[in-house]
Amino acid sequence: MSTTIDLTPLYRTMVGFDRMASMIDNAARLDGAQGYPPYNIERVGNDEFAIEIAVAGFSEADLDIETKEGLLTVAAKKEAPEEGDAREFLHRGIAERGFVRRFQLADHVIVTAASLTNGLLRIELVRELPEAKKPRKIEIGETPQTASKPKVIEGSKGKAA
Repeated sequence: MSTTIDLTPLYRTMVGFDRMASMIDNAARLDGAQGYPPYNIERVGNDEFAIEIAVAGFSEADLDIETKEGLLTVAAKKEAPEEGDAREFLHRGIAERGFVRRFQLADHVIVTAASLTNGLLRIELVRELPEAKKPRKIEIGETPQTASKPKVIEGSKGKAA
């Protein structure tokens, strides 16, 4: 069963949304392929978020977190055990294989902190709008164009005294 969505009609009728449409297409394609490791995305506040990733068996040294051009990448590489550390498993249910997990961040979302506790990697994120993007109240008053014009108090145009 294919879950591919044809976004061609969007490209024909909307201008400037091609980036968003391709992000949706990529997310659908990547999420189906990535089941490991499991993760949660949590809204902590209006502009605060957290991503928790189950990374049992990995230490801080095994994990790499990077942001670049709106893409958060979490990667883990487990070092191979040394020759003398050969272990005999009767059942191996803890997957300690390496992984790469990517999250597309919205505009103005930045990573503020990361912590590893009890096998959960928690990444804190905040949306910080620049001053130019924040809503601002416009006061009604004189503009430079209206302030330079003389105000007429009495209309005595064309009357001879």
